[in-house]
Amino acid sequence: MRLKDKVAIIIGAGQGPGDGGAIGNGRATALLFAREGAKVFCVDRHLGSAEETVRLVREDGGEAAAWAADVTDESAVAAAIAGCCEHWSRIDVLHNNVGISVEGGDAALDAVSAEAFDRIMNVNLLGTMLACKHVLPIMQAQAAGVIINVSSASAYWTGHPTVLYPASKSAMVTFTRQVALQNASYGIRSNVILPGLMDTPMAVDRRVMATGRTRAEIAAERDAKVPLRGKMGTGWDVAYAALFLASDEAQFITGIELPVDGGAMARVG
Repeated sequence: MRLKDKVAIIIGAGQGPGDGGAIGNGRATALLFAREGAKVFCVDRHLGSAEETVRLVREDGGEAAAWAADVTDESAVAAAIAGCCEHWSRIDVLHNNVGISVEGGDAALDAVSAEAFDRIMNVNLLGTMLACKHVLPIMQAQAAGVIINVSSASAYWTGHPTVLYPASKSAMVTFTRQVALQNASYGIRSNVILPGLMDTPMAVDRRVMATGRTRAEIAAERDAKVPLRGKMGTGWDVAYAALFLASDEAQFITGIELPVDGGAMARVG
């Protein structure tokens, strides 16, 4: 088992509603980490969703616990990190997997509001910063730890239809590099995953709810943009990338961006 006896806290381990049967990045990662021997602390704004992930992990034979926290609330984030440490005495992996876009008010520049800016930057960037801030003293004391942040390939795409989501995800890339450099002497690794077009509830089903179009229409439109097999990736693709970065197989890898995008970023420029 690649994560045997490790403790992983996954921020954003639940997922939103959807009718397509797709699994979210966070839930897939929790299930995969548990299958590989990790104890998984599942954090989500919606406790019921985190508890559903825990139920699935336990049904699969794994060990997990649920916790509710809003990533924009520093006291709530600090309590979640402390709760994980109290539960299993250490934290080996922090996986940050929270992000919003159109549901937070993102839009083209001429239609976006200051309120949307605050909301999206707080969820997508501040939440990641707060989780890292409160987990790093624990990892520094252990002289070991792995941080995996989930950004987006939209950080590099041109022509994105909104402005705030790609801006926040681009900032996350630079943030991750700085965390990596400033904590390398402690043996802490920090890397960022850049998912491309994915078939997840957050990416597809929320667009269905926002636009009133059918899931099949939106999925087909997104599939057509993917170079590799003309098919979106899934939450499992992100989970397997996270598993590699969390494992000792990646022990000499820090400060990198790992695209999981079916070749989309190969066309940038």
